[in-house]
Amino acid sequence: MKNLEYIFLILALIAEVVGTVGGFGSSVFFVPVANFYFDFQTVLGITALFHVASNLSKIAMFKKGIDRKLILSIGVPAVIFVIIGGFVSKYLKSYLLEIFLGIFLIGLSLLFLVKTNLIIKPERREAILGGTLSGFFAGILGTGGAIRGLTMAAFNLEKSAFIATSAVIDFCVDLSRSVVYFFNGFITSEILIYIPFLVIISIIGTFIGKRLLLFISQENFKKFSLILILLIGVVTLVSALQ
Repeated sequence: MKNLEYIFLILALIAEVVGTVGGFGSSVFFVPVANFYFDFQTVLGITALFHVASNLSKIAMFKKGIDRKLILSIGVPAVIFVIIGGFVSKYLKSYLLEIFLGIFLIGLSLLFLVKTNLIIKPERREAILGGTLSGFFAGILGTGGAIRGLTMAAFNLEKSAFIATSAVIDFCVDLSRSVVYFFNGFITSEILIYIPFLVIISIIGTFIGKRLLLFISQENFKKFSLILILLIGVVTLVSALQ
């Protein structure tokens, strides 16, 4: 491991704040950042544990107006397919996962930047499909929150309800894949020392993100987040190919 662990924790805090405000979740930023410090399979393990704490913080701070129907229609298929994706990740080489992650981040950010009016129908079939895709990508790449966020946006939830509902779904997803990653051997003693710090970071980052939401337009911040995701995707892909 590189001797930059304190910088890693600072970057984790930034990822949590930006992920909360941008609505994409911290993993889309945290995964590529952690990839500079750990091998990719370890990244999957530490991301899952970090996100369990992160989502508990969001549930506590944005608990009003949770949509139980969406939790079932999106959350159930997400949990099923995150388990499938988690098992699949064990049989793929780390550098292949890094390449897939880079391509995924670049493609996802470009899609949202170009198709600014991209809309998914607020129907049960679309909710199930969105949950399936977000769960599978979360299991295999460590991040799928942007797909779930796009799906949930169709249902026009109030901002706090959106974050809380997404956090409940994500908590179930991350708890499920944490178990899978543990049996895969992705959760090692090397990362356990970081867990208490990441729990504190998840609380502080969520609180800061909640406060920023009062002053920053979520739409404008999403554009900034997408550009950042695009740059991270390019760096991740170039690094993996080298």
